[in-house]
Amino acid sequence: MKAMLLCDYKQLEIQEMPEPEVGPHDILIAVRACGICGSDVHGYDGSTGRRVPPVIMGHEAAGVITRVGSQVSRFQINERVTFDSTVSCGACFHCSRGEINLCDNRKVLGVSCDEYRQHGAFAEYVVVPENIVYALPDSFPFEHAAMIEAVSIAVHAANRTPVSLGDSCIVVGTGMIGLLVIQTMKLAGCSTVIAVDIDPGKLELALKLGATASINAAQQDVAAKVKELTSGRGADVAVEVVGATKTIQSAIESVRKGGHITLVGNLAPQIDLPLQSIVTRELTLHGSCASRGEYPQCIELMDRGEILVEPLISLKAPLEEGPALFERLYNAEPGLMKVILQP
Repeated sequence: MKAMLLCDYKQLEIQEMPEPEVGPHDILIAVRACGICGSDVHGYDGSTGRRVPPVIMGHEAAGVITRVGSQVSRFQINERVTFDSTVSCGACFHCSRGEINLCDNRKVLGVSCDEYRQHGAFAEYVVVPENIVYALPDSFPFEHAAMIEAVSIAVHAANRTPVSLGDSCIVVGTGMIGLLVIQTMKLAGCSTVIAVDIDPGKLELALKLGATASINAAQQDVAAKVKELTSGRGADVAVEVVGATKTIQSAIESVRKGGHITLVGNLAPQIDLPLQSIVTRELTLHGSCASRGEYPQCIELMDRGEILVEPLISLKAPLEEGPALFERLYNAEPGLMKVILQP
């Protein structure tokens, strides 16, 4: 099969590779669309340490079933499907509680590290276990299905955040996940959703996708402006989608007493936390990791048009253009957000 292999850091090549072997509980999928994730771009230069070459990256994908293992019971050949990026074991303590994102034996497609190597979907074919596969409606575009993994992160973050109907929310960071969080927090019941970023273009798109107000953090005092927009109290909840000291502190400063902050961003391994502010104002911090089986919910919301992903897709291209597009993403080309490759 044709695949895009990370041969060495910052060296991607289109190569012929063996078709993946199919175990008794596995499904072989012909990949029709696979999104380039920000984590793939960080893996491209080795900065994460989680994509050690050689490895086929890619975990945001969808396609058509071409083969099923002998023990597969829920799916058949030619079905249109997508799949979770997290390969959960289904047998550990956390899996038994439905906490598949916290699986003790968790693997991630397209990741290669000291513990395991799991080839991903920047290829004509990918093999995944049946337990992480989800059927797609016939009318659901494969390119949109390649966005479900990202949507699931936003939906899980909304599910982790205690929201009452009519609450106010601040979303710090309006990259792709942040723009999806804006939509999910509106669906969760927030009547006021304030987008915060330093990129005017992203803030403009945030308003088009449902934000009721925007704040340019490079030009305004975020906490002061949020209080101005929330009757002087601060937002009821905040979702932080960057993962750095300054943006997390901004989220904490912008919520009211007794407020909740959900942390989705994971850029820095350690940050400076304003402990006294959290304790004396009785704030609650929630971590939000990946997703927890929200794929069917995401598919339904997207199919009904309640979560929009087409405005976030910058371009769609054949797999052969992948190496050049990775370079463009790595160089942070302005206006280039989500790229979908079509093997």
